[in-house]
Amino acid sequence: MPLDTFPETVAIADKLMPLSGVGIGQIVTIREVRTGISEPEGGDIGLRLLELGFVEGESLRVIAHGFPGREPIAVRIGNTTFALRRFEADHVLVTAAPQSGTKP
Repeated sequence: MPLDTFPETVAIADKLMPLSGVGIGQIVTIREVRTGISEPEGGDIGLRLLELGFVEGESLRVIAHGFPGREPIAVRIGNTTFALRRFEADHVLVTAAPQSGTKP
C-alpha cells in the first residue's frame, strides 16, 4: 500500500456521522451529543441522551432497526439496550470504533 493513501484512510475512519446512519451490527464511538431545544419534542433531547449515558468516548453497537422505515433504532451501550427514534439518534454523532475483540 502506498504511503500517500494512509492519511485518506484515517480521515474516512474519523468522519463524523449521525447515529441514525449506522448499520445493524456496527460498533461506533460517540464523539458528540448535540444539545439544545428540539423542534419535534420542544425539549433538550441531547441533554436527555447525555443523562442516559450517551457520552463522548462511549462505544455502542446498533442491534436492530424497526420496520418499516428503520425506526426505532435499537442500540446497546454496555449491558443496556435503548430504542431511539431517528430524530433522537440524529443528535448523536459517532465515528467507527477502533477494532477490538470486545463488544459493547
